[in-house]
Amino acid sequence: MSEQLSVYVLDTSAWLTLIEDEAGADEVQELLENAAVGRVIVLTSFMSFMEVYYITLQEREHAEAQSRLDLMAALPVLRIESSGALAMRAAMLKAGHRISVADAWIAALAQEHDAILVHKDPEFEQMDSIVQLFSLPYKS
Repeated sequence: MSEQLSVYVLDTSAWLTLIEDEAGADEVQELLENAAVGRVIVLTSFMSFMEVYYITLQEREHAEAQSRLDLMAALPVLRIESSGALAMRAAMLKAGHRISVADAWIAALAQEHDAILVHKDPEFEQMDSIVQLFSLPYKS
């Protein structure tokens, strides 16, 4: 019998940590390296693509925003799109917690896949009893 692989979900803050080489980037890079050789499964929400794009556009040119999306798409991460079930799960999380809509979608994805949510976002700490968290170092 084969051992079940650990599943991780990268939050937008984890993506930005990697892209901007912030504290915690090494941990994200290690997860991606393990995903590339089939040791773990890494997922991300469609919402993270939107967030990385708009956050980048607020500070940089369109070409940089597109380059970041291209990088995200090229890495060994499965992008998960919306579904009716995921939308309902996100709505339930949003109704019960003071989190953004995007964070509700991302947390719902982690919950749906019994995954570990990799993040650098204090909003998620209130959800540690319902979603497994891997907290990267917060910005000081």
